[in-house]
Amino acid sequence: MSVITYLQKRSSNAVLSSSENVSIKTSIATLQTRLNNYFGNNVKNHFQFGSSTRGTILPRSMDSHSDIDYMIVFYNGNYTPQTYLNNLRTFVEKYYSKSEIRQSHPTIVLELNHIKFDLVPAIEDTWGLKIPNLSNNWQYTNPNDFNNSLTIKNTNEKSLIKPTIRLVKYWNTTNGYLYNSFELEKWIINLYFWSCANQRDYLFAIFDNLSTNYNSSQNLKNKVDRAKKIIAQVREYEKKDMPYMAEDEIKKLITE
Repeated sequence: MSVITYLQKRSSNAVLSSSENVSIKTSIATLQTRLNNYFGNNVKNHFQFGSSTRGTILPRSMDSHSDIDYMIVFYNGNYTPQTYLNNLRTFVEKYYSKSEIRQSHPTIVLELNHIKFDLVPAIEDTWGLKIPNLSNNWQYTNPNDFNNSLTIKNTNEKSLIKPTIRLVKYWNTTNGYLYNSFELEKWIINLYFWSCANQRDYLFAIFDNLSTNYNSSQNLKNKVDRAKKIIAQVREYEKKDMPYMAEDEIKKLITE
């Protein structure tokens, strides 16, 4: 197996299985019905957003923190974000009493056996949607605006951006969540991928561009430096026509 073949295999494995997709769809349908029954006319809209709608979510076997982002848009009653968070917590305690429930500001986390939901309260005014920020105030958001940008970038780059993002997110996960997942995705789609032809080229280009600064933790610097050294060694093995050594080396970066 070559480096390219190995990375293609790992990126293919980094997608939700058919059974996971079925379970998630069933849970979302149940959640939607319960939200409508509980809140009735107090809720204006609710919908799924985030990495699960972009095709960059990792299966829980590869990321135990993998979750489904779900937004509940309440009619604006001029209340604080905490009021709506409290309402959501009461809702999940009623319908999901045996599940793990907690507030992880600014969301209510509902953890089921097969998936975790991040429930995000929102309100809407003339200028758009608003969600809670870390200071318990409202901030404007456009939850799915990034989806279109990612789709365009992926199409323009041989449909290799999404699988590469999944590989990088897996590396990020196995190294202790060095970067915010969403910020990492946004950074990747703003890169230029000159002369990249395959999964290997795209992945290496991302790590070539990955950098740290004086504010970065020593742990982050060490992990990024290690990744760059692994890739340099892979290139050296490939240059010497040692494909098996190159494959063994890349497995240090993207583990099996």
